[in-house]
Amino acid sequence: MRFVPTAIEGAFVLEQERHADERGWFARTFCARDFAEQGLKPAVAQTSVSFNHRRGTLRGMHWQAPPAAEAKLVRCTRGAMWDVIVDLRPESPTWLRRFAVELDAESGAALYVPEMVAHGFQTLADDTEVSYQISEFFAPECARGAPYDDPAFGIEWPLPVTVMSDKDRGWPAFGAEPAVTQ
Repeated sequence: MRFVPTAIEGAFVLEQERHADERGWFARTFCARDFAEQGLKPAVAQTSVSFNHRRGTLRGMHWQAPPAAEAKLVRCTRGAMWDVIVDLRPESPTWLRRFAVELDAESGAALYVPEMVAHGFQTLADDTEVSYQISEFFAPECARGAPYDDPAFGIEWPLPVTVMSDKDRGWPAFGAEPAVTQ
């Protein structure tokens, strides 16, 4: 796999190096040693999947605060998505910078999201499935979010929002008192 740096310090797009033959192809999608060599957190505490029925579905912007801050490896396994991250680490040289990339099942590329970097996505196709490898266990008391259209982030989403959870509609603006997911 190839680690392609993004505009966010410590965040990478991981491109597959596919080895093809008459059967099809094979590609490594995770290697703890390769992650450690890049200075990334190679731990995987849990894996999750989200399935999204409709194009335009929006999930995010989410992160988990210390002491349960989490890194994520996000991959689109079916369909396509516009994946967005925003650096929320005040000490980072890329603080409040955003990065977006289209991920789809065909390319197999993934996005590595460091700790304290907000993550969200919008589906670009019906029946989009997203797989996550997450470095920490979910801690509801540490779950945080901000509005998808928060002016502090300035994210331009490619489609009108068709579906979004009430929880995602209710996040306070970034910098306001943090909301906690229950």
